[in-house]
Amino acid sequence: MNIIPYVIIPVLLIVIGWQYLSRQKLKSELNELHKNLARIIDNETTEKVLVQTNHYTVRNLLLQVNRLLSYNQRVIADFKRTKESLTKMLSNMSHDLKTPMTVILGYVEKLKKSDKISKEEHNETIHRLHDKTLSVINLMNQFFDLVKIESGDMDLPMSRLSINEICRKNILEYYHLLHSKGLRVEVDIPNINHYILGNEGALNRIFSNLISNAIRYGSDGGVIGLTIREELETVAIDIWDKGKGIEEVHLNRVFERLYTLDDARNPEFQGSGLGLSITKRLVETMNGEIHLYSKPFEKTIFTCIFKKITY
Repeated sequence: MNIIPYVIIPVLLIVIGWQYLSRQKLKSELNELHKNLARIIDNETTEKVLVQTNHYTVRNLLLQVNRLLSYNQRVIADFKRTKESLTKMLSNMSHDLKTPMTVILGYVEKLKKSDKISKEEHNETIHRLHDKTLSVINLMNQFFDLVKIESGDMDLPMSRLSINEICRKNILEYYHLLHSKGLRVEVDIPNINHYILGNEGALNRIFSNLISNAIRYGSDGGVIGLTIREELETVAIDIWDKGKGIEEVHLNRVFERLYTLDDARNPEFQGSGLGLSITKRLVETMNGEIHLYSKPFEKTIFTCIFKKITY
């Protein structure tokens, strides 16, 4: 009597039963994964999909699904931050444009009544109208420059540049203004040239912004300084003053778009809140870093750090 069929048939039934149970378990796990994923997406939560499984393929699928969820959550968070930032920027931009435009309208209305004002007053009004119009154009140009930098549309061709010469050039351009304000200038630029890969126009704008910022807000300290320091594979440029400085609560926000200190809207200070933001993004475009240290009435230092090149 052949007993093989009696052995094979039960084994086949066991295998078929095991496969059926495995498929049912896999189906159950996939259904649970589907329900959890749908709930997370519908509720827009930051949860991850958790399913108890010993199935190797399901575990790998869970890993990739959770990676995708993490990426999606970061994209959503970045979008929300960008949206809030743009809303705030437009609001501030509207405020910063409304004030000078109102002043310009006032000057225009005054000129319309030129028969009631003296020639001297007429000429002075035209001069003020011209200055105010230029300030609005400058603000708009800064705004569009910032947009171009952040969108990557600003072309910044790089070349080998001597940071020493660029710093000398920029501090010399402010010599007469510094002298007229009675400010002492302390410059420490080494004789040995340090070279970086950068864009000359962008570097001129960075140092011009930082020097003018030091003069605007730090002149009450009586001294403005520029120092070049070598640090291993980098070169650091410090632009400093000993004025009123920046309180700790503002340190992490001064590079934000259109963020200004309380007195920056004072007519004595013509800050738009865009200069430092543009400066930071230009530095980063050249693979550099910018840092701020400030101890009010002792020392405020803006430090730009760039990688040195030797070729």
